[in-house]
Amino acid sequence: MTRTAPARPIVVTGAAGQLGRQVVARSSGAAVGYGSRELDITDPSSVEAAITGDCVVINCAAHTAVDAAETDVDAAENLNVRGPRLLAERCAEVGAQLLHVSTDYVFPGDARTPYEPSDPTGPRTVYGRTKLAGERAVLAALPGATVVRTAWVYTGTGTDFVATMLRLERERDTVTVVSDQVGSPTYAADLAAGLLEAAGTVGTLPSVLHAAGGGSASWFDLARAAFAGVGADPERVQPCSSDDFPRPAPRPAYSVLSPQSWIGSGLTPLRPWRAALDAALAARADESGRFGGR
Repeated sequence: MTRTAPARPIVVTGAAGQLGRQVVARSSGAAVGYGSRELDITDPSSVEAAITGDCVVINCAAHTAVDAAETDVDAAENLNVRGPRLLAERCAEVGAQLLHVSTDYVFPGDARTPYEPSDPTGPRTVYGRTKLAGERAVLAALPGATVVRTAWVYTGTGTDFVATMLRLERERDTVTVVSDQVGSPTYAADLAAGLLEAAGTVGTLPSVLHAAGGGSASWFDLARAAFAGVGADPERVQPCSSDDFPRPAPRPAYSVLSPQSWIGSGLTPLRPWRAALDAALAARADESGRFGGR
């Protein structure tokens, strides 16, 4: 299937983040992106000024500092609940549509098969609880909206997991990575293309969909694949358990997202995670070659 963006104007919130930037970049000029400095989704007047008529809003803005949210609950609630609610209410007022990006953290992480949208939720972190509350707020204010849950998003640049592994490959002889957390690695460029495709039919889609890289992997698997992808010895990545690296917010042991709801809605499935990682590393190498540095 050929991915197409909607004919209506697109407003992208959180456009300074890794996913929002990708959505704007792949919209062929159809999207107007707002970072938090241009659009504060928690401020009603800011939301009112940005969303003025018939458009599709893709909400990529969120409080994603998972560990920090455990102690800064107000900040997480503001960005993950209040902001999405205001966006949905404004969309309802002016006849706009809304795609709201959410997370695998809404699940408890104790499943053994990939999560479907209809599976029981049960977040175990402040981040997950606020994201679930945000989903519910969006759908209550705008029943025609669609929540798109995703997981383990990366670009391979900046400070995301893949970029961090590549930096550590240059700095250390060996790297230790947890092997008992399994999820769905998702290349932000693929997710962005999927969101643009979904935006074309958002009013007819189910209320909740899952969109993530195909297949499953542990963080250890992803790190080894990243090493191998740049010609480094993957054996330099050593496994460990989550108990060896305790965090303020517990990570889901299993949070693989099933693609069936996405495919069943007629949308193009995201690439298998290994193929997507290869593409991300190639794009990273191309950018490095153009601007210098490794």
